[in-house]
Amino acid sequence: MEYILNVDKEAGCLFCNAPKDADDERFILKRGKHSFVILNLFPYNPGHLMVAPYRHVAHFYDLTPDEITEIGEFVKLCEKALSEETHPDGFNIGINIGRVAGAGFDGHIHVHIVPRWNGDTNFMPILGNTKVIPEGIRATYEKLKRYFED
Repeated sequence: MEYILNVDKEAGCLFCNAPKDADDERFILKRGKHSFVILNLFPYNPGHLMVAPYRHVAHFYDLTPDEITEIGEFVKLCEKALSEETHPDGFNIGINIGRVAGAGFDGHIHVHIVPRWNGDTNFMPILGNTKVIPEGIRATYEKLKRYFED
């Protein structure tokens, strides 16, 4: 509820601002040389992670080879951690480039890693325009943090 009721909009870019703050304040699970792993504050499902470069770039073609490599390794780590901790039936892993493609932050490219379970969608999004998330983000962060420690 704290996130739903928070009406303050963050100034600037979430993916540029987040790495400046403490990991547990922003739910950053891993920091690399070129990119980082963060929990989505407004998840599609519990454990919805994102991997983003530190550089503010909008397109995949703007990424350097080192950024692409590290982001790919972090996506692998995310899938493994979520598989071991939450045992999903599948994943949606993808990049939305541009607002028309569904990018909430269309100026800073990022990869979504969304764990999926059979039956994880129900009538609430259709009838009530509401998504029910059965676990708070702090609990998800605490469960996953150990998988991302060096």
